[in-house]
Amino acid sequence: MQMKKYLLVFLGLGGHGFLSAGVSLPRIFGDNMVLQRNQPVPVWGWAKPGEKVSVAFHLQTKSTRADRNGRWMIRLDPELAGGPYDLTVVGKDTLRLRQVLVGEVWICSGQSNMEFPVSAVTNAVQEIREANFPEIRHYKVPNRVASAPQADISGGAWELCSPETVGNFTAVGYFFARELYKDLRVPVGLINTSWGGTMVETWISRGAFELDSDFHEMIAEMPSLNLDSLAAGRKKSVTDRILALQGTIGKGSSGKDWAVVALDDSHWPKMKLPGLWEQQGLGLEDLDGLVWFRKIVEIPEAEAGKPAIIEFGKIDDSDDSYLNGTRIGGMKNQYNELRRYNIPAGILRPGKNLIAVRVEDTGGGGGFWGEATDMKLTVGSLTIPLAGEWAFRVDSVYAAASSQSPNSYPTLLFNAMINPLIPFGIRGAIWYQGEANAGRAYEYRKSFPLMISDWRSRWGQGNFPFYFVQLASFNAGNGNSAQGSEWAELREAQTMTLSLPATGMAVTTDIGLPNDVHPKNKQEVGKRLAAVALDHVYGQSQEFSGPVFRTMELRGDTAVINFSHLGKGLYAKDPYGYIRGFEVADQEHRYYYAQAFIRGDQVLVFHEGIHPVSVHYGWADDAGEANLFNRDGFPAPPFRTDQWKGRTDMLHYRIGQ
Repeated sequence: MQMKKYLLVFLGLGGHGFLSAGVSLPRIFGDNMVLQRNQPVPVWGWAKPGEKVSVAFHLQTKSTRADRNGRWMIRLDPELAGGPYDLTVVGKDTLRLRQVLVGEVWICSGQSNMEFPVSAVTNAVQEIREANFPEIRHYKVPNRVASAPQADISGGAWELCSPETVGNFTAVGYFFARELYKDLRVPVGLINTSWGGTMVETWISRGAFELDSDFHEMIAEMPSLNLDSLAAGRKKSVTDRILALQGTIGKGSSGKDWAVVALDDSHWPKMKLPGLWEQQGLGLEDLDGLVWFRKIVEIPEAEAGKPAIIEFGKIDDSDDSYLNGTRIGGMKNQYNELRRYNIPAGILRPGKNLIAVRVEDTGGGGGFWGEATDMKLTVGSLTIPLAGEWAFRVDSVYAAASSQSPNSYPTLLFNAMINPLIPFGIRGAIWYQGEANAGRAYEYRKSFPLMISDWRSRWGQGNFPFYFVQLASFNAGNGNSAQGSEWAELREAQTMTLSLPATGMAVTTDIGLPNDVHPKNKQEVGKRLAAVALDHVYGQSQEFSGPVFRTMELRGDTAVINFSHLGKGLYAKDPYGYIRGFEVADQEHRYYYAQAFIRGDQVLVFHEGIHPVSVHYGWADDAGEANLFNRDGFPAPPFRTDQWKGRTDMLHYRIGQ
């Protein structure tokens, strides 16, 4: 199972590379952008030292001169929501940006559940068809790493929301923006700077670590990085291992060269599927690129020529699939989707039939993954399992295979994907991350608030709103109260982060999937984040949270739990009114499933014959059973009433681990 996607290209310049071209702007400034309303608007860029630069926007014009390093900064006066306008920058030459709107701008960041696109959500076809919101604009910051803070990002463009574009938007960000737009009727800009599988430490600046008593020793151990040198070493290692495995690389990247039936693949190495190729012990660790897979299946004469269905489980990232040389299907960058393709009548032959699959992986794990039972060919009443041994051959190795993972060292993504955005005017940030830090959940109590404070300090906008998604339910490792749960501890750390000012949390334990770390109901995630923003930022007084644990009282053998955020009243989301997800522990720290019922504004919890000393609610990797809500529709976040030692209390981040 894969949680991370790496596509690594290095940024080698600490400054900006366009000084000789005259006046210039960071790439985040462009046609169709959204500027933040009701606060000063920073506009900055580069020019020749001492050059006079003027910025004109709407009804105002301001001027300055580039400093001795060629950098200039102008802060426009606050603007009301509106547009479209032109933004014109004049030095010795002129830049004109068109169709600029003024509204609400939000950073969208985190790992794969923030990257997760609209095209993969529940009801994606309908959502895309109805996505006609040209005043919602989206900017995807390219995935890059850097060893030092960068002055600019490497590319990207502002896109208007339409059925043609929205499929690639961050789904959580889009549904958040849609809720805001429907209520506020002002433009909404999303700056999507997210990367799957990334840990929080890579999003924090070196300076923040150096000033923090818990992390300054760690960051002092960070070596001086030459990413190009590291890349060259890793590329040679990957290439040498593949050459030792198969002799040569290539000779099959164009068309269907390796999909033809007549090709002799008897000398190809073999791999057992399903299973990501990095995990097969074949020397394909760190491989990103193209790999072909081939397998022969026998079809009885009675079934030949019939239409059929072929299934491969999940393929990371993209595939083109062939049967007897005919392409029967494929998906692009859908590493979490089951492959199920129809085979038209007339393609299956009696006897031997060749299945060929060209797999492209751009980062992280690659190849077939999931359940063996998901790999099969079905024709009529006959089902042929496809799991097992396949012939394979590496077609090409991408340069990304030799690059550094964003998790190789701290600060890499702050340097490349956050620092260049500062100080672009924003309202706030939404964040969906934590899966990659579950193994150090206790330390996340420190590292996550450090990141938030770091961003706020560097942006210089005070305590701007920062709202985040608590981890959804997912059976990461069968964690529970009895054996401990890293995911429960991570959720606890997230809840504790609410002690920072201007923060908010969307609880999603009810919409997770036990066997899928990427739940598809991103509509509800966006809606819950928007509820926090509408209440906290936009003055629409409403409930935005489920019942939050406040205190526990012991009355004999019954634990009485009090909550805040009762909203319109406590509610068990169950046809029969049963509350699930509660446990009690005795003095020996043994846990028992507990009965619970609502009495007014309290929940009474008990287990016959047990005098409880602690109560747990939803304390498991997969907390989907927990069903306490308020009648406003928000679930209660998981909690525990004890502070007993957890699984991650003594685990700390170390460079190189």
